[in-house]
Amino acid sequence: MTSQYTLQHRIQNLEEATCHEERLYKILDVFMDFYPVTNAYLFRYSPLGFLGEGIISLSSAGMVHIGDIRDDIRSLPIISSAINEKKAKYCSGIEYLKQTSSKYITSSGVNSLVVVPICYRSVIIGYICSNEFVREAAIDEKLLSSLTLYGKEVGKFFEKFDNVEDPQNLSKRELEVMRRIAWGESIKEMADSMQISELTVKQYVKTAIKKLGVQNRSHAIGELFRRGIIT
Repeated sequence: MTSQYTLQHRIQNLEEATCHEERLYKILDVFMDFYPVTNAYLFRYSPLGFLGEGIISLSSAGMVHIGDIRDDIRSLPIISSAINEKKAKYCSGIEYLKQTSSKYITSSGVNSLVVVPICYRSVIIGYICSNEFVREAAIDEKLLSSLTLYGKEVGKFFEKFDNVEDPQNLSKRELEVMRRIAWGESIKEMADSMQISELTVKQYVKTAIKKLGVQNRSHAIGELFRRGIIT
């Protein structure tokens, strides 16, 4: 079991990554190095529609883009539970079959899943899943607590890069509004929190969509994720 200090030190080293995609790769690489898993899937999460979207997976075979995986996490109890409670969760055997879908059964030997939510402040922005483990690995409460900590430390790591802004595109306020949309906040919640009118919030959304050259707010959020401007 790794100490919190060692874990934080390794995550700080992720800052050496030169681009957004390399950071994502290293997050899974460190995860597999520290914990008794032999694969890892990274997903982004949006409470707007309860949507989990695949980003990349890592295994001994290398890195694979998994953008074709999209799930309403309400149909996956193990993932929904991890997100709602902000804690790493594990299931195996018959519970694995009950709490996942067939797309997560990648081979006949797979019958377990661990889910680690990535916490950005009080918001869940993504999660890591693993369904292949080191032989005789013990997934106990101590390990789950450490996995929960990993998700929180990754969230803190993302926070350092969350002020990335393309000066040729969105203003600071436009970027803040789009980020809050990604978190699932309503127009009214944003207006109250930012102390501006709902009309002003809608105007920020409209101008952000226009500047990004997209069709709607969902497309805009996806584009900002793709560019690494929000995480």
